[in-house]
Amino acid sequence: MKINADRFRVARGTKVDLTKWPTLAAPVYESDDHYAQLLKEYVGTINAQQQLLNASESFAVLVIFQAMDAGGKDGAVEHVMTGINPQGCRVTSFKAPSEQELKHDFLWRAVRELPERGRIGIFNRSYYEDVLVVRVHPEKLRGAGLSKPQLDGNRVWHERYRSIVELERHLHANSTRIVKIFLHISKEEQRQRLLQRIDRPEKNWKIRPEDIEERRFWADYMKVYGKCLAATSTRRAPWFVVPADDKRNARLIISKILLDAFIALDLKFPEAPPARRKELAAMRAQLAKEGRGKQPRA
Repeated sequence: MKINADRFRVARGTKVDLTKWPTLAAPVYESDDHYAQLLKEYVGTINAQQQLLNASESFAVLVIFQAMDAGGKDGAVEHVMTGINPQGCRVTSFKAPSEQELKHDFLWRAVRELPERGRIGIFNRSYYEDVLVVRVHPEKLRGAGLSKPQLDGNRVWHERYRSIVELERHLHANSTRIVKIFLHISKEEQRQRLLQRIDRPEKNWKIRPEDIEERRFWADYMKVYGKCLAATSTRRAPWFVVPADDKRNARLIISKILLDAFIALDLKFPEAPPARRKELAAMRAQLAKEGRGKQPRA
């Protein structure tokens, strides 16, 4: 089954009510073996594209993952990016901001981690947390040292949306391509995954009491996510809402979204200029000369 990634794109100006967006899609794989085959093909092609990205050094690629707790961000990074050369890729996970980070604007800590041209940067959570978690829990704004007028009403959120859109426009203009993926799971699926983290000792480290407490705010999170996706999905940096109740299906869809983004760059290995070709020819001649003086192998 061919995956049409555009099905999951949030068109610019769309009003987003996540209660009406599916968390489960028709499977694009037919069996365990078929899933493994498809993922291997996607991962291999993405790896080849990453080599072109690294060689050409003409673009940077920033991949942003957002989701509710247990949404599958870590698994997506692990499985979809498994074939990528780690020397050309860096994963940054954003937790609660430190005291030093709170003394800067909310974009500061993320801007420091942006990938340079030729590399892939993966943000596991991102600057979007500052219009999501903080909007559900506005009391956290008081710890950010904002002046009182900035804390009034909805002004702060609209200003932050605008800052995000302007940052992403600037990055695009300077050859950073941004892929934004929201892994959309249901509240029931999250409950099952959290239970699994409790019941399986090797997963105990992944759950905290706060994860259970935050479920009380599920409806609030769906509202602020919807507002965020609608306000910040643009033609150059669109959001993709990926149904994530089926982890395998989600990974295949993510793979196709990433592959489409790479193919759109039309990457090629750089052509050597005349001086470089002359240098390569001289090096080849030297190595060939060395080879002529050796005894043939038995």
